[in-house]
Amino acid sequence: MKVSKFCLAVTFACAATSFAFSAYSAEALKGGGSNIMYIITPSHSNPFFKTEAEVAAKTAKGLGYEVKMVSHDDSPVKQSELFETAISDKAAAIICDNAGADATVGAVKRAVENKIPVFLIDREINEQGLAQAQIVANNYQGAKGVAEVFVEAMEENGEYAELMGIDSDTNAQTRSTAFHEVIDQYPDMKMVAVQTANWDQNMAYQKMETILQTHPNIKGVISGNDNMAVGAAAAIDAAGKGPLAIVAVDGSNDARDQILAGKMTGTAMQPAALIAQMAVEQADKYLKTGSTGKPEKQLIDCSIITKANAKKLNNFTLEK
Repeated sequence: MKVSKFCLAVTFACAATSFAFSAYSAEALKGGGSNIMYIITPSHSNPFFKTEAEVAAKTAKGLGYEVKMVSHDDSPVKQSELFETAISDKAAAIICDNAGADATVGAVKRAVENKIPVFLIDREINEQGLAQAQIVANNYQGAKGVAEVFVEAMEENGEYAELMGIDSDTNAQTRSTAFHEVIDQYPDMKMVAVQTANWDQNMAYQKMETILQTHPNIKGVISGNDNMAVGAAAAIDAAGKGPLAIVAVDGSNDARDQILAGKMTGTAMQPAALIAQMAVEQADKYLKTGSTGKPEKQLIDCSIITKANAKKLNNFTLEK
């Protein structure tokens, strides 16, 4: 059987690439050579992403790094450009809340090829062994917990709607799956509408207006994040339909205020501040010692927030 020169070339190229990545993973990535730590997140117009970026920046500066804090606005193309800029700047490390579980893999690989370690927060990618850490909230645990609050508020019956986040974000699917593992056990609860609102408050307001016109008898809304829940609560209030049972995942101050005002029922607080701090501290340790001392994938539990403890919530931190 003859093997073409092209096939042999492809085989050798793939083997070389595989060897390169295994070599990088076998020895510490020393960084690009500068003292710059890049912090790349979605838009800071969302308080969750703003908090994680600001906490990461503050932690990095406290450890002596120069910080460049930028946003990819959930665009994989823009994210790729920002990774290339970080590589050009010879970044010491990259902290990233990514723009897509699949779309981000290539960007992380390019950083690793340039010996720049990457620490992912909030959102995972669909490949292991590239990032030095993937530190995320336990979305499954948090979503199940807040779904139980929702079922209780709905008194185990009635029509409800679901608002989902960006399809390419693994968190959107994880949360929705966990919601339904709880809710679908109750046959008298009926989901009459499901809409994607891309984590966005204004879009959720518009989607909720339409849902209310089509399904005027809904008793509740379960939302993939606080931004969408706050938008839904505003639409419900404007339509004179409230208050309804509304729960979400995030743990923002906006959600806290809506809960205390009786316009939302609860949320699952993701410890955004803690996760961002952990990522920077692990990056610093890795650069100094060659190891984080932690596994790549790290799950941090969420806290369930209701009116009973909402006053203790501030900037994604629950005071004791």
